[in-house]
Amino acid sequence: MRRPDPVSRAPERVVWRFEAIGTVWEIESAHALPPSVRTTVTETIASFDLEWSRFRDDSLVSRLAAGGSAPAPADAAPMLAVYAELSEATDGAVNPLVGGPLARRGYDAAYSLRDEGPSAAPAAWTDLLTWRDGRLALAAPALIDVGALGKGRLVDLVLAETQHAAGGDLVVDAGGDIAVRGAAQRIALEHPYDPQRAIGVWEVADAALCASATNRRAWGDGLHHVLDARTGEPVRTIAATWALAPDAMHADAAATALFFDGGPALAHRWGVEWVRMTTDGRVEWSPGCGATLFTGR
Repeated sequence: MRRPDPVSRAPERVVWRFEAIGTVWEIESAHALPPSVRTTVTETIASFDLEWSRFRDDSLVSRLAAGGSAPAPADAAPMLAVYAELSEATDGAVNPLVGGPLARRGYDAAYSLRDEGPSAAPAAWTDLLTWRDGRLALAAPALIDVGALGKGRLVDLVLAETQHAAGGDLVVDAGGDIAVRGAAQRIALEHPYDPQRAIGVWEVADAALCASATNRRAWGDGLHHVLDARTGEPVRTIAATWALAPDAMHADAAATALFFDGGPALAHRWGVEWVRMTTDGRVEWSPGCGATLFTGR
């Protein structure tokens, strides 16, 4: 789960805290958001969840799991276009049809945490999953999972709904996927093996910082939510990643890509700064990274 330490806050700011899509949200603004804006935020999150959650029987992706087509949600084209870039950059390690392999490893709709062994996601996923002419279609049974960038996309949507009413500075934090507008915020980078420690601090202004770590959503014998879609096996070399981008969807996507070969090159093409920690404790970072790291660099 993407959870850097909380953003530093000025005491006079207003924080709206609530739970949604399985995580704690905090929206911090200079003024309290009007009830109408809060209602819009709640409806935006609920609508996204109803479309993209593979943990709901009534969601669009669950209804499409047997194959078929449906009117494409507004977010299908922007998210799946980025998935195509992720897939190409990581040589297929990131794939939006990884939902089935995740469910087999125990990360299923019932959170059974029962491992039934590895399975690969369909390699030629763009032949099976299409989004054109206003339709989202699956040509064969498969389970869509947008976890590589979906929460970042939702943070961007919530930011857009709240920015005008926020009265200046604004922070949208969805369990560690954080978008900042206005005054800079210092955000600690949580150590993946010790949540009481940080490996550094990043000052973020008018940008988004997203994180991913293998100690979040972990279960069984070394299983966690970051699978290589080509094998169905969990990543073993990278423990945590952080990525800074102008928008949260690309920050979230880059944080996922950084678990694999090709991730740093993709981040460079996107102009994304990043930090990552390997499972043996080494810390790596992008050229020109603005984070203050406690690594002696």
